[in-house]
Amino acid sequence: MTDRKTELAANLANVEQRITAACAAAGREREEVTLIVVTKTYPASDVRILSELGVRHVAENRDQDAAPKAAACADLPLKWHFVGQLQTNKVRSVVGYADFVQSIDRARLVTALSREAERAGREVGCLIQVALDAGESGRGERGGVAPGGVEELAGLVAGSPGLRLDGLMTVAPLTGEYAGREQAAFGRLMDLSTDLRRAHPAATMVSAGMSADLEQAVAAGATHVRVGTAVLGVRPRLG
Repeated sequence: MTDRKTELAANLANVEQRITAACAAAGREREEVTLIVVTKTYPASDVRILSELGVRHVAENRDQDAAPKAAACADLPLKWHFVGQLQTNKVRSVVGYADFVQSIDRARLVTALSREAERAGREVGCLIQVALDAGESGRGERGGVAPGGVEELAGLVAGSPGLRLDGLMTVAPLTGEYAGREQAAFGRLMDLSTDLRRAHPAATMVSAGMSADLEQAVAAGATHVRVGTAVLGVRPRLG
């Protein structure tokens, strides 16, 4: 094993242990939670090592980093998740590699994604990003639609060719009533998921929790956790 592979293997084992313990504490089966490793700022060589170590889901938040990395790893059995705020002028590129877009937060983005998915002959899984720091009709600091806008946007995704409504995503907010209350924030997301599944039973994904708060997300019922730093290490500061 190379030093980097040894390091990543140890980090992955630690994260796996955390998820397993969180599932046990919540009375859930380990298989109910999917680990997505967020590989932003790290090279394709790390993605290749992660694949060798059994990782099957990876995430990126910037198309300019993700597109070449996905191309370099096209031979690997990976599912790619786009988790960052997505501008419509990047949609064609993102549709070329992303199996899931977890940051759906406005109608214009849905329209652009649908058009490009149809053009490419692909079906893209979509998660509505919920902003728990937004007013009922606003958007969050880090993107996302307010809880009051989920139903309408979900209906638009569900009715758009080339798109599949898979569920909801959130980032624990830094401001507002849920700041510092991750468990409550993720519990609110689960309530919204329950509401969504009444109209869209197949939209079962709930993506929540990162390196610092994955336990709270698992306790709330998240189906997917997005972990970067705890697996890959502290990211270099972007100048």
